[in-house]
Amino acid sequence: MNARTEPDVIQTALQHAASEQHHLSNAHLDALEEETIFILREVAAAFERPALLFSGGKDSLVMLKCAEKAFGVGRIPYPLLMIDTGHNFPEVTDFRDSRAKELGAELIVRNVEDSMARGTVRLAHPGESRNVHQSVTLLEAIDEFRFDALIGGARRDEEKARAKERIFSHRDSFGQWQPKAQRPELWTLFNTRLQPGEHFRVFPISNWTELDVWQYIARENIALPSIYYTHQRQVVDRRGLLVPVTELTPPRDGETVQVRDVRFRTVGDITCTCPVDSLAATADDIVIETLAAEVSERGATRMDDKTSDASMEKRKKDGYF
Repeated sequence: MNARTEPDVIQTALQHAASEQHHLSNAHLDALEEETIFILREVAAAFERPALLFSGGKDSLVMLKCAEKAFGVGRIPYPLLMIDTGHNFPEVTDFRDSRAKELGAELIVRNVEDSMARGTVRLAHPGESRNVHQSVTLLEAIDEFRFDALIGGARRDEEKARAKERIFSHRDSFGQWQPKAQRPELWTLFNTRLQPGEHFRVFPISNWTELDVWQYIARENIALPSIYYTHQRQVVDRRGLLVPVTELTPPRDGETVQVRDVRFRTVGDITCTCPVDSLAATADDIVIETLAAEVSERGATRMDDKTSDASMEKRKKDGYF
């Protein structure tokens, strides 16, 4: 008997996923949405100067949808905050601006380039990714606006360092996270006590998975930046990742540029975010693909998480999202 080819295996997996999708329930989304709305309201009640981190990505757009339901359109009680590396995909930043304007929400953008001009961020070389340096700009924004809580869209299923996070994650006066000093969270009782200079990172969709997010996007018909769906793009295969060919990420000697049908599972700095092969043109299509996925979205798309097994945890200790 001949061994089955890789395309055959993929096609069989997608057919099985499509069959599962036909019977896939999304009733659990009501409980996840209710929990997220409760947490968003709890932040508004417990803190004086919270902000919602808003990148224009799918997770922050899901949180924004829940915030609309929690408070009403045009009545979100905290500003939206974006830390811009200057190397973000234009499709995402344009969508970010239009969505904030549509909601009538206050959008605060702080730029890594301004931190570079102040000398608080220094690149090792001009081509270094600015992604890790967002931590500095974020801490500067916290100090500038005296934020005492930042609401983020991280989920526990993304990466093992994020799986260690509490929903209300304490940060010390240096903005640092101590994984061994996590506060207990029993029966949705959140410890929000702060000393001067400290703050919290709050993750209302911690308990969601990538599949939950896409099911919710499909159910609520949430608009997303176009790069989340299939499109043709020039890429090179580098260490098992499809690196987009841009001015910031040109092909290296010996690499072959290909035009492939791809989409982004997560979006971030151009210098460290990669697409995946996909023909999924709708949220329902992506639900089917996600059912068949064997690698987490960050594992499949983020070059900055490939440096070491502890790379994310180290960045979080230094103040990263």
